[in-house]
Amino acid sequence: MQVLQVQLEIRPDPAEVGRARRWARSRLAGSGIREDEPLAETLVLLVSELVTNAVVHTGCPAVLRLSLAGAVAGTATVRVEVADASDRAPVPRCLDGDTTGGRGLALVDGLADRWGWNPEGSGKRIWCELDRCERAGQGAAGCGSGASAYDGLAFEAV
Repeated sequence: MQVLQVQLEIRPDPAEVGRARRWARSRLAGSGIREDEPLAETLVLLVSELVTNAVVHTGCPAVLRLSLAGAVAGTATVRVEVADASDRAPVPRCLDGDTTGGRGLALVDGLADRWGWNPEGSGKRIWCELDRCERAGQGAAGCGSGASAYDGLAFEAV
């Protein structure tokens, strides 16, 4: 199986989030995932959330990576990773209904088929994966449930 892996360096600037979304859209289209597919829309949202967390919570440069396996064949697992220089783990946060932020990784948890984080050097890598299935009744969106034991919790990547 052929795997396409691309990466983008991210500066610690909120404007980088929009640049990362545009970059991700162009890379997905180049891999055979159409811009109007639910998979592409979900992946761009996941990129946005993970890059936002890195920019907002670390204040350091980061690296966004997309790994696409088998996209041209109609089935794919797409992995989104953001590596940053902070060694602090994502921390669960309990939020009230009026809080306007802090729900990024809860959103990732709900949308991704799998997600997690790993220490990397002096920092960490936060990742998520989304499967593409083209089978009857499934459509082109992710195959998995995206649910986990963390439903209802918000996380902060710091």
